[in-house]
Amino acid sequence: MSTTRRLPGSLLPAAALAMTAMMALVTGSAGATGLSPRVTLTSEQDHERTMQLLHITELRRGPDGDPTSPRAANFDESKVAPYSLPDPLLMKNGQRVTTSAQWWKQRRPEIIEDFDREIYGRVPHNLPKVTWRGTRVTRETDGAVPVLIKELIGHVDNASYPFIEVNIQLTLTVPANATGPVPVIMELGLSPETLATLRKRFSDEQWATFVGTGPSWQSQVLAKGWGYAVLIPASIQADSGDGLTSGIIGLANKGQPRKLDDWGALRAWAWGASRALDYFETDKSVDARQVGIEGLSRYGKATLVAMAYEPRLTIAFVGSSGEGGAKLSRRTFGEQVENVASSAEYHWMAGNFLKYAGPLTPNDLPVDSHELIALCAPRPVFISSGSQQVEGGWVDQRGMFLGAVGAAPVYRLLGKKDLGTDQFPPMETALIDGDIAFRQHSGGHTTGPNWPTFLTFAARYMQGPT
Repeated sequence: MSTTRRLPGSLLPAAALAMTAMMALVTGSAGATGLSPRVTLTSEQDHERTMQLLHITELRRGPDGDPTSPRAANFDESKVAPYSLPDPLLMKNGQRVTTSAQWWKQRRPEIIEDFDREIYGRVPHNLPKVTWRGTRVTRETDGAVPVLIKELIGHVDNASYPFIEVNIQLTLTVPANATGPVPVIMELGLSPETLATLRKRFSDEQWATFVGTGPSWQSQVLAKGWGYAVLIPASIQADSGDGLTSGIIGLANKGQPRKLDDWGALRAWAWGASRALDYFETDKSVDARQVGIEGLSRYGKATLVAMAYEPRLTIAFVGSSGEGGAKLSRRTFGEQVENVASSAEYHWMAGNFLKYAGPLTPNDLPVDSHELIALCAPRPVFISSGSQQVEGGWVDQRGMFLGAVGAAPVYRLLGKKDLGTDQFPPMETALIDGDIAFRQHSGGHTTGPNWPTFLTFAARYMQGPT
C-alpha cells in the first residue's frame, strides 16, 4: 500500500502534542490578557497532529492528475470500480421516507449531522457578530449600463481574541437606474489583485479557456436588470492548513488548533456567504429574497456547501466542483478522497475526513455528494463542467452528473422535477427543464461558456423590477 506519510512508531499522541507546543509561535502578546497565544503550525505539522488525534499512522496516497504519471488517476470509464450509494430517503432506523414532513423533520437532520461530523465540520455556536460598512461607492458604466459599485468590509467582532482580525471583503454592483430592488448573483471569487497576477501568467488564448469568450458574466447579469456581487473567500479563511489558527476558524478557536469535528475552510467560506446575505437584507437596492450564488473549482465546492446549508439562497451555479463538491466520492475516476485528505487540501474539510483515506475507504463514508445536492432541495441547482478533453478528467464530469442524478428522489418527493434522465448527455446539451440542471460545455476549467444557459435557467426563478 502506498502512503502519503508514516509517523514514527515511538511518537505517541502526548509526545506529538508536546512537540506541537514546542514548534508553536506566538502572534501578539498574551500576557496581561490571560488569553493563550495563537499557535502557528505548518500544514504538514497540523496534518500530522490531526492524524495523531485519529490514531492514524498512515494514509493512502491519492492518484496524480498527470495522465502520464505511473500513478495517474483513472480517466477510463471502463475501469471505474463498482460502488453503491447511500439511499437519501432511507433513515438510519431502516424506515423509508415517504412524506415531505419526514424529510424535513427526520431524514434531512440525519444527513446534515453526518456531513457536519465527518465531512465539512461543525460551525461553532454563538460566533462573533459581523458589522458591515461601506468603504467606497462609485458610479461607472459597464457597457451601456450605468452601475453603482459599493465596496464593503464585514468586520468580525474580535473582542474575545484581539490577536486575530477578520475583515470580509465584498463588492456589490447594481444597475444605477433600477426602479426597485434587484436580484443579485454572488460569486465566490478572487480579489482583483489576484486576478491581475494570474492574468499575467497566461496568453490570451489560455486565459480564454478560464474565463470564456464574449460578454463577461457580469455584463450578462446586468443585461437582465440584475446586480452582481463578488465575495472574497480568502478574506474569511485562508486556503491553507497553516491558516487554520487564523481567519474565522482561528478566531472562533481563540488561536488554538481544531478539534476533529471542527469546520474546515469550505464550511467557513459558506458561512461568509451567509453573512453577505445578512448585509443584502439591509441594502434597499437588493432584493434579498432573490440571491443566487456561483463559484468555480474549490469555490464551486463552497458554493454547493453554502446552498445546502443556507436556506435563504435562491439558486446555485456550481462550477467544476469535483471531489468534495458534486462529484461522487465513491467513483474511482479523477480526483479521489485520498487527494483531499492530503496535507495540501485537508483544511477544506473536518479533521474526521482523514479517516476515509486510511484505515477506512470512501465506501465507508456515511454520505455522498448526491445527498449534499439533495440538501439544496427544493431550490434549483445548476451543475456545470467543461469537457474532459480540454478541462481534463480530474473533476470527473460524469461523476458530478451522477451526483445530480442521485439527488433526484428528494427533489421528486418535494414536488420538484429532476434532470429528466440518468444517461450522461452529449456535449453542450442543456438539461434545464427540471429544478436540477446540468450542462457540460466544450471549454476548460471555467463556468464562462455556461453563463448564458445558467441565466436562462435562473430566469425561471428570479425576476427583476419592471
